[in-house]
Amino acid sequence: MADTEVVISPVSGKKDLDAFIALAWRIYADDPNWVPPLKSEMVELLTPGRNPFHEHADMQLFLARRGGEVVGRISAHIDHLAIAQPVEQGMGPGTGNWGYMEAVDEATCHALIAAAEGWLKQQGMHRVLAPISQSIWEEPGLLVQGFDHPPAIMMGHHRPEYKGWIESYGYAKAMSLKTYDLDVTGGFPPLVNKIVEMGERNPRIRIRELDLANFERDVQIVIHILNDAWSKNWGFVPFTDTEIRYAAKKLKPLIRPDVNMIAELDGKAVAFMLTLPDANEVIKAIKGKLFPFGWIRLLLWIRKPKPRTMRVPLMGVLKEYQSSRMASQLAFMMIEYIRRVAVGTYGTERSEIGWILDDNQGMNAIADAIGSKVNKDYWIFEKPLEG
Repeated sequence: MADTEVVISPVSGKKDLDAFIALAWRIYADDPNWVPPLKSEMVELLTPGRNPFHEHADMQLFLARRGGEVVGRISAHIDHLAIAQPVEQGMGPGTGNWGYMEAVDEATCHALIAAAEGWLKQQGMHRVLAPISQSIWEEPGLLVQGFDHPPAIMMGHHRPEYKGWIESYGYAKAMSLKTYDLDVTGGFPPLVNKIVEMGERNPRIRIRELDLANFERDVQIVIHILNDAWSKNWGFVPFTDTEIRYAAKKLKPLIRPDVNMIAELDGKAVAFMLTLPDANEVIKAIKGKLFPFGWIRLLLWIRKPKPRTMRVPLMGVLKEYQSSRMASQLAFMMIEYIRRVAVGTYGTERSEIGWILDDNQGMNAIADAIGSKVNKDYWIFEKPLEG
């Protein structure tokens, strides 16, 4: 019957955008491990003029309907900074993306992907990397392992069926992004502690907290190290100045300077480690709704967080030091300093580290050395576009 067919249409206007965002609440209504996003944040992310990602990207949102009911959604986008990167680093010319895919069944999923691919081909793209929900720095990848517990802040959660649906439409894994779970209450192995102690005796090394009184200066230091440290990594896309200011403003309320570290060598900033209290703990409790009273609960939590989990989303060491023993020593020192404060000041019990690229041998080795275990795995898939 005609009313059982899936109809795909571009998102147009506020009503469609609201439907695009609201679908996730229905898809995950019975999933106890899904953490709803703040609706206002989603509107901002998806609205040109409010999110600086759109300054260097073209995006089209689509809705799937069956019998007039919304049954799926997807975005298709081209990040012009991503297609300017070298092909051997994963992105590169001709590579488009889709993301934000949610669907009630496999047929709907395939219809949505077909619409996204069609739009990308119209824009001249010949390859897809997906899912990437906007920037590689947002929520890249599809969850394929770790469905049994909620994600930490700025990480995604998906239906287990999606992996098979995507693969059955011709996609293959391009890269795995792993997060690691770490019990921080008991300290680290003796060898790690010895490396930290040796670093503490080295007068050339200084590990300092992020300085909120000079927040913009330290943000620039962090971004400089990040863009240098990650510049050869798979999937890397540089931050623009506008994105730096935007991210700093958004994250500043969550920043606790005593768990965010910059490492200096001979007075030069050479490494950093960012740590965020897991705001998903309270966002899940308020079900993503700021009104009428959710904002009060969130504000109180932000002022005096006592998170069970801290997440380390980013760290970096300048390329010139990455092949040296100094790099791992600085990493161990920052991790241990953060661990001490997280446990002693905030009552934190665990940390989530990552995501870490599957081919990042140095960071995966550090995660293994401190006794952490992979708790979630996110895949980014690829597919050539024919004709």
